[in-house]
Parts: sequence; C-alpha cells; structure tokens
Amino acid sequence: MNLPFHDQKKVHFGLGFGSNSSKFQVIHSEEFIQHDSIKVVESTRAPGFHLTIISDLHLTKRMDLRALPSLILPEKDIRFVELAAGGDTTISKTIESIYIDLPVSLKYKSDRIFDNFRFYVLGGMRFSYDLASNSKKRKAINILKVDALDYAVEYGIGLEFYFPLFIFSPEIKISTGLPNVFVPTEGLQYSTVLDKLKSRTFFLTFQFEG
Repeated sequence: MNLPFHDQKKVHFGLGFGSNSSKFQVIHSEEFIQHDSIKVVESTRAPGFHLTIISDLHLTKRMDLRALPSLILPEKDIRFVELAAGGDTTISKTIESIYIDLPVSLKYKSDRIFDNFRFYVLGGMRFSYDLASNSKKRKAINILKVDALDYAVEYGIGLEFYFPLFIFSPEIKISTGLPNVFVPTEGLQYSTVLDKLKSRTFFLTFQFEG
C-alpha cells in the first residue's frame, strides 16, 4: 500500500490542470420572434484551459471538504444567422474570459480498492469573477456584453491512483451557471434578440495531491 498514512492527515494540498469546454444556454427575447432579419441565435462549445490549487480538509473517513481557487481561460461562441438578399449570412462572436474562480465542494470517497485505487463523487458551488468582462466598457456596436460575476452548481466524478509519493486523480466535472450574465445594452446590434445567457462548462482536470 502506497501512502498508508495519507488518510489520517487532517489537511492536504495539491495542484491541478486541465481543459474545459464552455457554452451559453441561450434564451431568446420576445423580440427575436418578431425580428425580420435574424433567424438563428445559438451558442456553440469552445475550448479553454485552467489551473487549480487544491486545499482538502478531511471531515470523515470518506468525506472531504475542498476549496479549489482556480484561474480559468474559457471561450464561449455565439452564432447569429441573418437573412440577406444573396443568401443567409453567419456571424460568430467569441466571448473571451479570464475567470478567477473559487469552487467549494464536498467529496465522497470509496474505500481503497486493491490498496492503491479508489473512486469518488463530488458536488458543490463555484463562484467566479471575469477579469475580462466587457459589461462596463464601451466597445464596438456589435459586441455583446456579459456580467463579470457568475456562480454555478457543480457535480462530477473522479478516480484516485496512489503512487509512492503522490496521488494522481483524473476528474470530470459539469458546471451549470444559475444567474443570467447577459447585460442588455441599448444600441448594440444583437442585444435585442437575447433575453438571458447562462454558462455551461465541462471540465477535465488532472490533479496531483500530496
């Protein structure tokens, strides 16, 4: 058995990195139905990257409380299809973000299997601030504005592999944003056809804990 006394620690730390895939849940405004030129508004997934610092407090034999301050660099694409005389025109807008995140979650672990392996599930909340938000900036007329603050519920699963000096944990997690982050702005070209935007993110993280 590797790291035989690890489960007796009250606190341990680690690092994580990985990729993410983000999009918006798009909710149209009533004006979208009446709009005579824009016929499609949708969000497509775009890739991103994240770094995480892991702080883990052992509550019980199987339950941990985890705080994971993170730097997340996601992108979210929005596609508009407009009617034109020569055929439909597709316009894509990319919302680039730099999130400072604080996910807090409870992690429920199985017993060790074959001494050096276990699986776990987790659930919690994520609180985010977007350093690149354009919600308070005056930019070109075709830029959409999103709020800097966001929060979400998260849930996921992972595996723990115990090595002699560290624990390696691949983890997948889904984050579902709760608030509307769309900022309606008079005069922006596409603002009137949108009512709400809610974030949706898939995370794949590789964690190393000591």
